[in-house]
Amino acid sequence: MDLLLRRFLSQFIRRGTMTVTGSSGSKFTVGDGTGEPVAVRFVTAEAERKILVNPELGLGEAYMDREFIVERGTIADALAILLDQPDLLPQWAKPWWRLRYLTRHLKQFNPRSRSRHNVAHHYDLDARLYSLFLDADKQYSCAYFETQDATLDDAQIAKKRHIAAKLLVRPGQRVLDIGSGWGGLGLYLAEIAAADVTGVTLSSEQLQLANARAAEKRLTGSARFLLQDYRDIEGPFDRIVSVGMLEHVGARFYDTYFQRCAELLGENGIMLLHAIGRSQGPDSTNPWIAKYIFPGGYIPALSEVLPAIERAGLLVCDIEILRLHYAETLKAWRERFMARREEAVQLYDERFALMWEFYLAACEMTFRKQAMMNFQIQLTRRQGVVPITRDYMPREEARLRARERASKPRLKLAGE
Repeated sequence: MDLLLRRFLSQFIRRGTMTVTGSSGSKFTVGDGTGEPVAVRFVTAEAERKILVNPELGLGEAYMDREFIVERGTIADALAILLDQPDLLPQWAKPWWRLRYLTRHLKQFNPRSRSRHNVAHHYDLDARLYSLFLDADKQYSCAYFETQDATLDDAQIAKKRHIAAKLLVRPGQRVLDIGSGWGGLGLYLAEIAAADVTGVTLSSEQLQLANARAAEKRLTGSARFLLQDYRDIEGPFDRIVSVGMLEHVGARFYDTYFQRCAELLGENGIMLLHAIGRSQGPDSTNPWIAKYIFPGGYIPALSEVLPAIERAGLLVCDIEILRLHYAETLKAWRERFMARREEAVQLYDERFALMWEFYLAACEMTFRKQAMMNFQIQLTRRQGVVPITRDYMPREEARLRARERASKPRLKLAGE
């Protein structure tokens, strides 16, 4: 088994430096000798078999089961090498990819009942878990790093501001937030932009916290959150925003999704779609991610999304590609999670913590090393709704930034 492992890894790993110790104790080094060396060890022959048979699924499972251990560096360092090779997949893994690609629509079949189950699998975990690594506002999507030294909290506020600027929200307008999470964006639009916000989610945990936060901020009159499927919402709305939701829709439901958005959007309305995307065309979901993290999830290529938008009769006014912003977001999440990792073990167990560690590291390195990005698409139903040049966006951001400063309570000096 060790000889087979050495042969296959030597063929695949051609960049970087990785020393591998097999389950029998044999040791070999692969790569071109560049970069910081990483050392890994296979504890069992079964772990080697998993990697050789189906590496995209087997590596994560072996790491969770402590059958694959990183002895020098971290799992993030190891994945940085594995995901930075000339071939995206080892030759022996391509038959599995072809099978997944041919059956991907079955995996993405997300009717109402299945959608709710898939969302619960990930988002109805103990809320304390997400507090370990998210920013103070619990933004669980790509942040917007305006500067290299921006903190995660600053970058998440910038993301909300950037989205609000593209929406051109005005006081009193009805805003629909599809996939509203823990309510952060909806509350920002209600508090800073003075909008009337309705957020919908399929996560009961998120719903409870979002409405509690609205009550705490005394925004229940202008921000409400519902446990509802996007297909069952009543309109119309002046603005629609959707952040990190399209990845859970499934490619075969894109027509349904955008047709419903077109029906809900008012004649002079604006929609802003923020989602993870692929830069190199349609693909299939990583099997480990599909099994353990996001069942039913799929990251689309623009070539899959735009035809559905066109068929729905919506007009694309602006597309922005956010490169590496998600890699930096995931890095911040991973570092924060690792700093409080023992708390995750106490909430669940060691295997869960290993799973989450692998998830954050694998996603970060996928966005850092491969052709993944985030896109923001601005949509309307007719021409002339948004200005014809993009210079209104920084003006709107400046206006919103001023309102943010004005909304903060004034600090009192001692004795006041």
